[in-house]
Amino acid sequence: MMRFRPNVVVSGAAPWAEGEWVGRRIRIGGAVFHAVGECGRCLVATIDQETGERGREPLWMLAARRNVGQKLLFGLQPTVRAEPGEGRTVSVGDTVEVLD
Repeated sequence: MMRFRPNVVVSGAAPWAEGEWVGRRIRIGGAVFHAVGECGRCLVATIDQETGERGREPLWMLAARRNVGQKLLFGLQPTVRAEPGEGRTVSVGDTVEVLD
C-alpha cells in the first residue's frame, strides 16, 4: 500500500468500487468529497519505498486488470466540497458513504 501513497484507505468495499464513485459525492466522517476521477498510476508505484529498488509490480498486475484507455487505474481523486453547516474532519474508522 505504501507504494500508492494513499491519503485515505477504505476497507469493506468491493474490489475496484472506486470506479463506480466517479462523479459522485462521498461523505467520509464530517467531510464531503466530489470524486473527480480514478488515478492513473505512474512508475513511482514500482519503487520499493524502503529499499529504493525498482520492479515491475504492481503495474503489471494493474495492466492485466485495470488498463482503461491506456491508463493503469487504481484509487480515486477526490476534492473536498464545502457543504453548508458541515465540518471537514476525517478520522481513522470513519464510515464512507456514497451520497449520490
